[in-house]
Order: sequence, then C-alpha cells, then structure tokens
Amino acid sequence: MTDTVKTASDAEPLVVQERSSALLTVIFLCFSGMSVALMQTLVIPIQSELPQILNTSAANASWVVTITLLGAAVAMPIAGRLGDLFGKQRVLVGSSVLLLMGSLLCALSDSLVPVVAGRGLQGLAMGFIPVGISLMREVVPPAMATTAVAAMSATLGVGGAIGLPLSAWIVQTGDWHALFWVATGLAVLVGLGSVFVVPHVHDGHEGTFDFGGAVGLAIGLVSLLVGITKGNTWGWTSGRTLGSMALGLVVLLAWGWFELRQSQPLCDLRVTARRPVLLTNIAAVAVGFGMMAQAIVFPQLLQLPEEIGGLDQTLLAAGLWMAPGGLMMLAFAPVASYLMRTFGAKYALALGAAVLGCGYLLSFFLMSAPWQVLVASLICSAGVGIGYAAMPTLIMDAVPMNEAGSAVGINALMRSVGTTVAAAVMAAILTSSSTGIPTEGAFKACFLVATIAAVAGGLLALTIPKVNRATL
Repeated sequence: MTDTVKTASDAEPLVVQERSSALLTVIFLCFSGMSVALMQTLVIPIQSELPQILNTSAANASWVVTITLLGAAVAMPIAGRLGDLFGKQRVLVGSSVLLLMGSLLCALSDSLVPVVAGRGLQGLAMGFIPVGISLMREVVPPAMATTAVAAMSATLGVGGAIGLPLSAWIVQTGDWHALFWVATGLAVLVGLGSVFVVPHVHDGHEGTFDFGGAVGLAIGLVSLLVGITKGNTWGWTSGRTLGSMALGLVVLLAWGWFELRQSQPLCDLRVTARRPVLLTNIAAVAVGFGMMAQAIVFPQLLQLPEEIGGLDQTLLAAGLWMAPGGLMMLAFAPVASYLMRTFGAKYALALGAAVLGCGYLLSFFLMSAPWQVLVASLICSAGVGIGYAAMPTLIMDAVPMNEAGSAVGINALMRSVGTTVAAAVMAAILTSSSTGIPTEGAFKACFLVATIAAVAGGLLALTIPKVNRATL
C-alpha cells in the first residue's frame, strides 16, 4: 500500500502512498467530506414543516438546524487536537460513528428532543473534515498534496450546495425520515472507508488532552454562537441575546488566559497568534461570510413569488439552480492548486476573495432570471473554491506537523464563525422592511455587505508574511 514510511519526528509526510492508492484515499476522503458537510442543509427542505412534524413550536423546532452548527463549531478544533494526539485515522473513524449514531437516532424518532440530540451528533461529525484535510498532507505524494488538500477543503461548500436539491428531492418522493436513512447509509460508507481505505498512519504524538480547555471552548463558543444565531428571533437588544453573547465572550477570554498557562493546551494560542496563522484565520471569517451570504440570499431570491420581485421557483428548482455552484467549488480545486504552486497560497486566497467580490458586484445586475442567478452563483462559488483551497495550505505551512490537525480545525472554526455571522446579518437585512418580505433594495444591500467582506478578506490575504519552515 505504501512505498515510504517515516517516523513522527520527520518533517515530511509519515506515509507516502503509491499513486493509485493515494488517489483512492483522496477520492474517499472527498466523498466523505461531502457526505458530512451535507448534514448542514439536510433539513432545510422541511424546516417550515418541523413544528408540525415534531409537534412543537417554531422557536423550539429551529434548534434542529442551530444545534448542528453549534456541534460543528465545537467539534472542529477538538477533533483536530485529538487527531494530533491519537492519530487522525482513529478520529475519522470516531467521527463516522458519531454521524451514524446521530443519523439513526433521527431516523427512528418523531419528537423534538431525540431529533435535536441526533442533529447535534451529526454536527459533531463535522470534525471529520479538518482532520481529513490535515491527513492528506501526510499520505499522498507531494505532487498530489496541494490538489488533494484543495479538493478536500472545497467539500465544506460542495456538500452544503448539493445537499439542498438532494434533500428536497428525497422529501418530495418519500417520508421525512428518508432523509436520515440516507444519512445513515452514507455514515456506514464513511465508517467502512475510514477503516479499510484510509491508511493506518502512526501519526500520533505524545501528550495529554486538555479537557479543561475543551470544556471552556465549548461553553464559550456555544454561548456566543447561540446569541448570534438567535438574535433575529429573540431581538438583538433583548437580554437573552446580549447576555448569551456577553457570556460567550467572557468565557472565551477566560479560556484564552487558561490556555496560555497550559503546558499542552488544546490550542496553542502562541502559534495561532503568529501573523501567518492569525491573518489567515481572520481572512477565513471574511471568506466564510461570503460563502454563506450566497447560500442564503440567492435561494430566497429564486423562491420569492414574481409579484413581490422574486423568480417564483420551487424549493427543488431553486436547489437545482444552486447545485452547479457547489460543483464549481470542486472543479476549481486543481485551478487553485496551480495558482498556489505558481504564485503562492496567499495570492491564491486573495484572488479567490476578489473573484467572490466580483460575483457579488455582478449580482446587482443579475437578478431578473434564474439563469442570471446561476451565473452569479457560479462566479461566487469559483471564488470560494479558490479561497477555501488556499487556507489549509497557508495554515499547514505555518505550523509544526504535530499541531497541523488542531490548527486546521481552528481555521475551519473561523470559517464557521463567518458563516454564522453571515446567516444572522443576511437574515436581518432581508427582513428589515416593514412587511418583513425581502425587497430588491434588501437583496442589493446583502450583495454590498458581502462584497465588502470579500474585499476585506482579499486585502488581509495580501498581508500574510512568508514562513520559513526551517524555523518551526
């Protein structure tokens, strides 16, 4: 299966597979990444029906969506650290087990609490993606590594984009439980592949897991993100919203103080504070914001009735118009790889952000027909694909190998923060009219805000300094 084996102390990959075996590993990890990311949009087609399905209020039913986001945010940095300590292949298997348990629990349930619990487990399985990204660098030949990392990174967007039409089609042709039976089947495939396809690399490093840091990070992130995601529902000036966000910020500040005093922290904040890592993570927030903006704004424009300025598409049709954007992200993985090899990862990230911004600017003039929205979506998705592909490379080039999983997990978390903030901001803008129905001006305001975020991300990327690997 392999032709080169190295020790954990080597700076090069621990295992370099033969090209055919490496290609199979890359294909499997990308398929698995898309399967896990699909959970983000799995229930969107039935979101309006959840209160009736689960016999609960709309506010309670919204947790079926929110809990997955929270689980993913908590899981990504923690899973990365566990991969650094105990081996990435083991964490991939564990993530697939979480996905299987969560999917089965939802498939067999008809009430709110078990479905929310299952969706939370599905969110925790998102830790698979950053761990898979960091494993790529260890197990594929150097000539394939950049493209492989780019493709795996793009699955964060691809899974969500493909999931919307797929879920809509499943719901229209069967019972809502079928969504989770399909997810269960995917989880089985991901688990089997993690055991039998992913190489069993001895890439764990000596150390202890920082349980206190994990708990503090979880409490801080959940509190902060609950405040952000529920701001439109609770009111941005309500005590619950402000209190939740304030608690989150206080806990995260205390967590940072605690981590700086640990000999083996969950996240080495001194490494994270290095300019190349810090600036890449801040840019990740901006690009994540841009990615989520199109995922929220374009479908709403497509689905609104014609009489109020929309394009009158069904949920399934809207999903199908958006699906090519997800494929565009994957298609641009080799393009991003070429750009990184030729010009460097930071310039690839800056270009991706610029393309994303151009897509939003063009959206001002592409609002009159579904095909026009498709064109704008394809341009935005190309930018996201290039940007998402470049970020893991920038991170892994700037940190020691024994911290790669944790560092990539933090970067994925920052993208998630960007998408969360975008969801709240776009929802607030779209419902800002007196009727609560999105207007043409509201859509254009969303495009403007997203353009500003993309440009900011691109400018930040240009300031990322070059790293000398010999000094790490």
